[in-house]
Amino acid sequence: MTLSPLPDDTRLGRVTLAVSDLDAVTGFYRDAVGLRVRHSDGDRAVLGTAERDLLVLECDRETGPRPADAAGLFHTAFLFSDRGALGDALARVRDAGGDLTGASDHGVSEALYLRDPEGNGVELYRDRPRAEWPESDGEVAMDTLPLDVDALSADRAGDADAAGDSAPDGTAVGHVHLEVTDVDAAESFYVDGLGFDVRQRWEREALFVAAGGYHHHVGLNTWNGRSAPASGRGLSAFEVVVPDANALDSVRESLADAGVEVADDADETGEDDGDAALRVRDPDGIGVRIVAE
Repeated sequence: MTLSPLPDDTRLGRVTLAVSDLDAVTGFYRDAVGLRVRHSDGDRAVLGTAERDLLVLECDRETGPRPADAAGLFHTAFLFSDRGALGDALARVRDAGGDLTGASDHGVSEALYLRDPEGNGVELYRDRPRAEWPESDGEVAMDTLPLDVDALSADRAGDADAAGDSAPDGTAVGHVHLEVTDVDAAESFYVDGLGFDVRQRWEREALFVAAGGYHHHVGLNTWNGRSAPASGRGLSAFEVVVPDANALDSVRESLADAGVEVADDADETGEDDGDAALRVRDPDGIGVRIVAE
């Protein structure tokens, strides 16, 4: 079979994290990142914008923290609509007492980095217009240069909505970046199986893949020498959202042809809709849920 790429309007959906202190982690994503708490009970919180769920936090006090050698999350990246909104995000982080671990100009985007209370990486970023993205040999040419944080702060929009200083509607999970044990194995899964396109390679240490010509929906790296499958708290799963049931069927066929075990999954109501969603695990055991819009 010749692999059909994922549809251009493929995007990422919800990211699910297993955490031990639900209140503390919920407070961080509410106050520092600016997500609204859309649903909450004693063991689970769902956060996002007024229009969309972006993050699910599930309390898990029984499982230990992620081992130092285990694959898993490098960061969840929340995409803001423009530079002013990213400047507002920087102000939220500072007001919440958060500490940045980095601030970078990647050519395609401007990004702020920090960690949540349980050590999960977080990126807050805005994209430059696609016409300005640097390219080389048909791929994007992302770089890592210092970002002028003071200039970003001066450009903040300062237009928080009436519900409080929350991330504006349109904020999304732009990409997830994973720490994997083997880039080649990850490429076989995410490109040959799932159908993403390669957008940039950093030698044999990192790979960035996407649909629709985006700079990356999934980043994959071996920079920290992870050598064991994903385990412990942290990333449980993330969603890849395709536009319709036909696209979902194509993904199912591609994954099956690649030898990936595919299971039907229940939708958000808990009802099993069969083709509404698929559940798979990548070579490091990281859960991926493919959902029809």
